[in-house]
Amino acid sequence: MTTVSITADIKALWPQGHSSYSPGSPEELALISIDLLVKTLGTQGAQSFIAQVLEKYPGDYKGASDTERE
Repeated sequence: MTTVSITADIKALWPQGHSSYSPGSPEELALISIDLLVKTLGTQGAQSFIAQVLEKYPGDYKGASDTERE
């Protein structure tokens, strides 16, 4: 498994204020993205969107190997 490092500075503006995020890994970026989806679309909308993405992959998909990511 390859380690992926992310350098990002995400700022989200909401009517109630703002949120700032600095993910350092794909997992942290995914959690931030899901949080923003839920805040924007609501729980059911976010679940529907995520289900559409997951439909692309078989249930036993293990992720890309080192050679596929290069």
